[in-house]
Amino acid sequence: MLVHGNAAPIPPARVVVMGAGGFVGNAVATHCEKNGLTLLRLSRAQVDLLKPDAADRLARLLKEGDVFVAASALAPCRNAEMLRDNMIMAAAMVKAAAGASLAQIVNISSDAVYADGPVPLTEDSPKAPESLHGVMHLAREIMFSSAVTAPLFMLRPSLIYGAADPHNGYGPNRFRRLAGKGEPIVLFGKGEEQRDHVLIDDVAELALRVILRRSSGALNIATGAVASFREVAEFAVKLSGNSVPIQETPRTGPMPHNGYRPFDTRMCRAAFPDFRFTALADGLAKAEAEARG
Repeated sequence: MLVHGNAAPIPPARVVVMGAGGFVGNAVATHCEKNGLTLLRLSRAQVDLLKPDAADRLARLLKEGDVFVAASALAPCRNAEMLRDNMIMAAAMVKAAAGASLAQIVNISSDAVYADGPVPLTEDSPKAPESLHGVMHLAREIMFSSAVTAPLFMLRPSLIYGAADPHNGYGPNRFRRLAGKGEPIVLFGKGEEQRDHVLIDDVAELALRVILRRSSGALNIATGAVASFREVAEFAVKLSGNSVPIQETPRTGPMPHNGYRPFDTRMCRAAFPDFRFTALADGLAKAEAEARG
């Protein structure tokens, strides 16, 4: 369930973004600043969440009435060592947040917490992650939920793309960069699996909205439209203006998420009726323009 604590948008006293040096954290912090919110950016330089004194250092920086955005994580979480370190980091954030009189906590989670299923995912879909990345995010959600009393909100984005993304993961970010350099785009299989890709700007905007409304609950950030990876590759080639081959390769394992992972976006439409997600073609064009400067 999603509940707005404010009947209308009200700026908080201050927003503290832990992980402001990362892709998502920086986008949220920058968008909040552009909209006039008072902000404290925190990154590893200010608080190294893997250090034994991290919780105490973070607690000393938090003030009564702050909104705390937990955007710091080692992602994607690929192995046991990364999972361990993510839990240490989360424990420090949870301990500091639980001891402060905060106005709200916004945890940046992931759609990876959900099990795969034959119907579009909703915020009430079963949480049964099938990857270490999903396990990490679900554990973070449970840790915050069990320890804090401030209004708590879980943002669960689907696959995020944008010009500044550092991960270069399979999909829009990698395809756009390869096409821009005139290099072949190599697909897994025929690139037929269908996923929901969301522009980082939309993630930042929805984070701002839940902060202004002091919302509690959870929200999936997904457009409600799926596209195959081949379609994404074709978009990227068209935007680049280059003659770039799209190559198919034999699969060596099962297709992720059974090849289809759609979302039901009714919760988002009900919570923010005037919000519209950026269409994939428009988002890719925006990312390409930003990358070119």
